[in-house]
Amino acid sequence: MKPLNVVLCFLLRERDGVRSVLLGHKKSGFGTGKVVGVGGKLEPGEGPMEAVCREVLEETGVIVRPEALVPAGRIFFDFPYRPELNMDTLLYVTRSWEGEPAESDEIAPEWYDVERLPLELMWHDAGTWLPLALDGHGPNLRIILNEDNATVRAAVPL
Repeated sequence: MKPLNVVLCFLLRERDGVRSVLLGHKKSGFGTGKVVGVGGKLEPGEGPMEAVCREVLEETGVIVRPEALVPAGRIFFDFPYRPELNMDTLLYVTRSWEGEPAESDEIAPEWYDVERLPLELMWHDAGTWLPLALDGHGPNLRIILNEDNATVRAAVPL
């Protein structure tokens, strides 16, 4: 079964010496109730950067230009007990956008201090790769989930 192609974008800003990242409280769909990165599935015929820009606009109302995106890694989420959930995910960060994030039907965006990420509210795997992506270390990992499809069995290099 072919994995879903997914993109995530992390908007980064610095104010008064504090680095923050925009994450969202997921209101519907896969991951409802969790704090997640902004993003989603690629549409047919769409490239990853096009998808990032579209998803950020749809979920937050913010305009991100492709030239402002910086590749930040790749995560393959491997669900051995539910392979239809497998996701090949490209990560991007940006420090440049137009507009202010606003709530959508899917996401309630919120800024979080990069040094105090809300990992307890996120998917179990986020602590494995998100700090690396935000610090420019470009994680390239396969995250293998347990039978509960929520906790991590292993994280191995791709």
